[in-house]
Amino acid sequence: MSLLDMLTDQLAGERTAQIGRQLGTDEGTAGKAIAAALPLLMGALAKNASRGSGADSLASALERDHDGSVLDDLGGFLSSPDTRSGDGILRHTLGERRGAVEQELGRRTGVDAGSIAQLLPILAPIVMGALGKAKRQESLDTSGLVSMLSGEQRRADSMSSGTSDMLTMLLDSDRDGSVADDVAQAGIGFLGKLLRRRR
Repeated sequence: MSLLDMLTDQLAGERTAQIGRQLGTDEGTAGKAIAAALPLLMGALAKNASRGSGADSLASALERDHDGSVLDDLGGFLSSPDTRSGDGILRHTLGERRGAVEQELGRRTGVDAGSIAQLLPILAPIVMGALGKAKRQESLDTSGLVSMLSGEQRRADSMSSGTSDMLTMLLDSDRDGSVADDVAQAGIGFLGKLLRRRR
């Protein structure tokens, strides 16, 4: 099972409802936003890790701050999420493109961009925690981490057409920060899984 599938499972049902309460919205709306945001975040981390010293920086951050313990009490974390940590992760992952991501995710999912802005820093430490736990359990070195992330990116991209192209454009410093039309499509498969598990 991929990390994205595992996270989708763990964030289904009551966990989706918890996030909805944090965002001030209903479970269905929260599910749509989660389904689009998870593969985007994982893909963005994979893109960053594939560039320059990005993989070493990510590996160091996982060793230092993200051992996966957040997944041991996910309900507790979601009842009072550490958004400061999430904001820091997003600064490194999305940089100045964060606002564009929030706006486009909101537009494409029909979820208010303000809710997306609240959601991303909640999910970011969970995604990093999943990576950190996998790195530790599988004794991955930096190249192993990059390989795992590449697999996760392919998993996200298989849910839609153009996810990788969108991320390349998003994270390219020569671009203007606009986000491709396919951004929300990355979460369609995850949304279906979330909704099925609610029944």
